Amino acid sequence: MINARPVLPEFEYIQPKTAEEAIRFLKNNPGHSCPFMGGTDCFITMRDRRISPNYLVDLKHLNGFNVLSFDKKQGLTIGAAVNLNRLIASPLVQLHYPLIAAASREVGSYQLRTRATLVGNLCNASPCGDTIAPCLVYKASVNILGSAGQRKLMLADFFTGPGETVLKVGEIVQSVDLPLPPAGAEGTYLSIGRNALGDLAIASVTVLGFADRSTSSGYRFHIALTAVAPTVIFVEQAQQLMAERPINEQVLEKAAEIASGSCKPIDDIRASARYRREMVRTLTHRALQEVCAALQEKNLMEI
Repeated sequence: MINARPVLPEFEYIQPKTAEEAIRFLKNNPGHSCPFMGGTDCFITMRDRRISPNYLVDLKHLNGFNVLSFDKKQGLTIGAAVNLNRLIASPLVQLHYPLIAAASREVGSYQLRTRATLVGNLCNASPCGDTIAPCLVYKASVNILGSAGQRKLMLADFFTGPGETVLKVGEIVQSVDLPLPPAGAEGTYLSIGRNALGDLAIASVTVLGFADRSTSSGYRFHIALTAVAPTVIFVEQAQQLMAERPINEQVLEKAAEIASGSCKPIDDIRASARYRREMVRTLTHRALQEVCAALQEKNLMEI
């Protein structure tokens, strides 16, 4: 009989008063301490005994970790302690970064999203993390604090593999910065799971499109795939096709076909690799159609 281990292992709760104190504690207790924010992933991995830290170091109340601010020139800053429901409810996020709001709605249930954070989703670095691809297409960067000071890193350089990031022992992410999207940009986030609510993605596609007169087509598209490779992948060949060819239905179908062939899915208990590839084709085609239709409504595109 399999032991479900419903009880968490014992741990000590640490609540530092400053980021410096938190960093010092984490660095002095490598392998025995874990940063703690919402706990939605941390508690599950502890329950399953994949990690057994002696200390959980709470970062939620540290200075600068609860900020959610927008500047017309600099863009959006999301503190590490900002939960997903707060992002979804923010008029500024809905207006300027709708992909963040859309992806956040796909994470678990409403109750879970009162705890779950975008930064936690990024640091978890799951191949099926919902908010990762939208942050990538918006060219996000992360602000990292450590004993050597602060450093800023493009999110595209943050992930090194499934569940792995560039964070060193004692380093923590304080916030995420998203620059202003291109003028008139339109995007969509499409995901499929085993059920309608609260499930991990089997496959998902994020598309951001905008006018760019430097390309032959007059447009540029960012196409990102989630849950079908060890990390989020951009379909560069399809992006190049959309930039070089006049936008029409045949080009959209070809881009979707390229996306399907570009992913590297696996067979697991939730879906087969073949099914995931077919879903990538379908979702990419649908996402491109939706974005092109939205650009047409703004009179930014003619097909």
